[in-house]
Amino acid sequence: MQLLRDIAYVRSGDKGDVVSVGVIARTPADYPVLRASLTPERIKALFGDWVRGAVEIYPMDNIEAVVVVMRRALGGGATRTLRLDQTGKAMGNGLLRLPAVAPGMAGTAGPGAGAKGVADAGVGAS
Repeated sequence: MQLLRDIAYVRSGDKGDVVSVGVIARTPADYPVLRASLTPERIKALFGDWVRGAVEIYPMDNIEAVVVVMRRALGGGATRTLRLDQTGKAMGNGLLRLPAVAPGMAGTAGPGAGAKGVADAGVGAS
């Protein structure tokens, strides 16, 4: 099974309790798969109750990238949370664990389709 880490790389940051992640397709052919794979529902399912606020997706067609903004995602903020290593960088890399899905198939493959959710895998868990 192909994961997003096979077709994309990430740059991320955090400010307060908000995480911003840029997910960049490795090739132009990977961009439609990236767009189909990154939905608010799939991201919320992947992180479970770690992301308590909205998940916003901003496609950037001109550079074949997607910006993912996760609100209320750091347990109160990187300097306040009791989670181990729970910053934007850790969550950005967590997104790369999502299974890649073909355009038009996003509703058929959740994050549990062959890959554990980040919270279930113990990555960054407190």
